[in-house]
Amino acid sequence: MSSAVDEDTVRAVNAGRETLGAMLRSAQKHLQKVFIVFLLGFVGTFYALRIYIWDFLEATAKAEMDLTTAAATDVITRTPFEVILLQAKIGLLVGIVVAIPALLYFSRDALRRRGVESVVPISKRYQAGFALTSATLFIAGVAYAYAIFFPYAFNFLGVVSVDAGVKPSFGITEFTEFIALLTLSFGLAAQLPLFMSVLAYTEIVPYETFRDKWRYAIVGITVFGALFSPPDPFTLLMWAAPLVILYVFSLGLAKLVTNIRRRGAAKGYGSGTTLMKRRVLQFSGAMVAGFLAVLAAIGLGAFEWLERELYPRFPEGYRPTGESTVEVLAAEGGLAGEVAAALVVAAGLGFLALLAYTIKVLQSPVYPPEAVLRSADLEDVDFEVLDADDVPELSARVFLEMEEDQALEIAREAMYDDDREKAEAILDRFDTLNAEAEEGEVPEGARAAADAEGAEEEGGLLQSTAAGVVDSFTEEETTEEDIGGYAYDIAFILNSLTSKMFRLVALFMIVLAGTFFLLYQGALKDVLVLFLDRVPQEVLHEVAVRNDADPAGMTLEMLIDEMGLLIALHPVEVLIFIVKVSFIAAVVAVLPLLLYYSWPAARERGLVRGDSRVFLIWGGALLVGFAAGTYIGFFWIAPAVISYLVADAINAQMVVSYRMNSFFWLVIYTTVGVGFLFNIIVTMALFHVGGIVSYRSMRRAWRGIVLLVFFLAALFSARGVLTMLVVAFPIGFTYVLGLAVLHVLTLGGRLFGGGGGGDVDPEITAD
Repeated sequence: MSSAVDEDTVRAVNAGRETLGAMLRSAQKHLQKVFIVFLLGFVGTFYALRIYIWDFLEATAKAEMDLTTAAATDVITRTPFEVILLQAKIGLLVGIVVAIPALLYFSRDALRRRGVESVVPISKRYQAGFALTSATLFIAGVAYAYAIFFPYAFNFLGVVSVDAGVKPSFGITEFTEFIALLTLSFGLAAQLPLFMSVLAYTEIVPYETFRDKWRYAIVGITVFGALFSPPDPFTLLMWAAPLVILYVFSLGLAKLVTNIRRRGAAKGYGSGTTLMKRRVLQFSGAMVAGFLAVLAAIGLGAFEWLERELYPRFPEGYRPTGESTVEVLAAEGGLAGEVAAALVVAAGLGFLALLAYTIKVLQSPVYPPEAVLRSADLEDVDFEVLDADDVPELSARVFLEMEEDQALEIAREAMYDDDREKAEAILDRFDTLNAEAEEGEVPEGARAAADAEGAEEEGGLLQSTAAGVVDSFTEEETTEEDIGGYAYDIAFILNSLTSKMFRLVALFMIVLAGTFFLLYQGALKDVLVLFLDRVPQEVLHEVAVRNDADPAGMTLEMLIDEMGLLIALHPVEVLIFIVKVSFIAAVVAVLPLLLYYSWPAARERGLVRGDSRVFLIWGGALLVGFAAGTYIGFFWIAPAVISYLVADAINAQMVVSYRMNSFFWLVIYTTVGVGFLFNIIVTMALFHVGGIVSYRSMRRAWRGIVLLVFFLAALFSARGVLTMLVVAFPIGFTYVLGLAVLHVLTLGGRLFGGGGGGDVDPEITAD
């Protein structure tokens, strides 16, 4: 029997296994040292978490909170071993991370013997510089996260929770994972300047790609921030704005190193590293000089002079008040504090200088790559970045495509730049090549261009052949046999929605944004107050007493804030809930309109039958059904259920604190869920009367539909069998009840035999 894995794969796996074995065998004699490195990372992290880091993280989260929000915010543990196991996990991860470089270092000789070396030889000095730069950028990203992002983000999240009547009681695991994920993402995002400059310098990704795709980069940054940051515009802006600025700075840096490399390569000076070193040394020298100047100014009383002479000249609303962190550091830290303050100020000035230089670099033209110099069209060449010596390197095709007026204009611009030699070189090459072309001689560059055109024609033949294959997926040439039934049907329906997509998206966004704004502005707290007002007050007072709150003389809103009935274990739990509810509301609002618009195309494909106007009536019926069901559930069913559950917990002598997510979803299930169940019957009746799905079809498929309901409930209910039954049983029972109602209304299926489809098989009924 032949193997399912080819020989190349087997050889690759064996080579990898042998390389790993060689590494481990080589590191055996140093394994004790590697283990010591691992142990230092593990134990150091473990005790750092216990002694310093937990307190630091909590202080960071509460740094910008007001007293009320800070007092309400706690970090809690729910199991006896949660904290110590979390410390062990983090310590284990850090230990492994710091041990890997040691393992690679001690096994370097074995790797060399196996032929594992860098493709590009890099000196140890460059490796150290690369590592130092990467570490510095990572630290800068983390510093921004802890100095600016986390304090304001946690303040925002805490205020949202408190305003919603929820006590921010963050679980230690959720709290740590949230901070660790964002810390890592900020540290990695700060590598952008190094990442882009290295890729541009090596031409793996040319600078032009970064420049031309900047819109995609901004969209990518925004999407990346939406995934890693809390789902609200404020924190997303705090995430994305620095990264956009960083991308612009990285673009300027990539352009700088690209110009240095390309010009150095064109002039025969290697890769331009000498000029790069010179620029780095110049900037480093300027930074050192700036640091010494700032340190001297601080020693001479620069801060006092600023407060006495400069600040009073500022407008009233923009005048700095109080001492800044840098001033406090210089005043209270002695000589070390002055040095640290000087470093901070010098770093800020250096960043501003880099930003200004970046803007200047971005405004200058980019030197073309060698491929452009050799074979480019006229429109691809930027003469402003070329020297006189670069003109002979250009392809002959450039000058053969050029008109005389264009040549004179380019030469005139060179004269304006006081580069007479370049102007003469351009005119001389233009005259020479055009004279040869008139005499019938084909210059070498033009011949290459003709060959390229022939290749384009051949490529066009290949492309046309491929296009013939792909034509089976186009609207004009496609047949149902080419793609298959339902794929073409779906494409046909989606294509019919193109002209209506703006309305659908507009309605979706209006409902989504409107619901989010209402809940975000305090509607969630209003709903909670209105709901708990239906719960017996003696039950709430007993909960308050159990939770160490005194209910005497308190209003319901004050009681909600004091007794801590609802808690949020995750920092973004409240916001995530608001987003989910807003999304569900938007989907429910758009669904009837989507079906209404797609119905004609679906009917044309023979997939459905009936009148599409039924969906507009259905949308109104859904709205009425949800409103009626929600009213009944909110004011009678849900309060009774919650009161029973709370009373049962009180009778068991328990402190009652519900997780916000679980509590509100229970309320939704017992309020909106009632409307949903009511709408199942309404939908079945409307679809039967409108001729969309007949009563007989519903009755024949009842077993499959009920099984599908239970299957979907089991698939999406992650909390066990009981939750599945609680969700699936009412829906299945309501469907059967709807069949019973339709049976009565249609007199056993005999009514509407011809018009409504009640007694007619859809397979033999024409539209």
